[in-house]
Amino acid sequence: MKRRRSREYALQILFQLELTGAELNDDILIEFWKGIDNEPDDLKDFAHRIVRETLVNRDKIDEIIIKAAQNWSLERMAVIDRNILRAATYELFFRKDIPNSVAINEAIEIAKKFSTEESASFINGILDKIANKSKKVRTSTKR
Repeated sequence: MKRRRSREYALQILFQLELTGAELNDDILIEFWKGIDNEPDDLKDFAHRIVRETLVNRDKIDEIIIKAAQNWSLERMAVIDRNILRAATYELFFRKDIPNSVAINEAIEIAKKFSTEESASFINGILDKIANKSKKVRTSTKR
């Protein structure tokens, strides 16, 4: 459950950055955590890693999402859904220690909490396509 909270916080930070157009920096993170009491450092660290790595790899992640989301441009997607997809795609492609099923399930549950039931189904369909591609990439890079 602690990792889910980290993912939820990461989503909130990504959402805030996109809406404001701000660049990630320490001041933004300090301000974000001001109203949130008693969260352990490892929870915050995991959230920060998701945010930073998602942003660093955003162009590649967006390209992956666009290919999987046939007939949907990123701009047509709700901001919250787009950022759930980005964070989950980061986990699918760049975190070999997180099983695909976990990354997808977490994204679906977060979508149900922060978006809509329809969004959860939409996200599930796209992430399933991405996960299949992710397996191929992971397999081809193992040697």
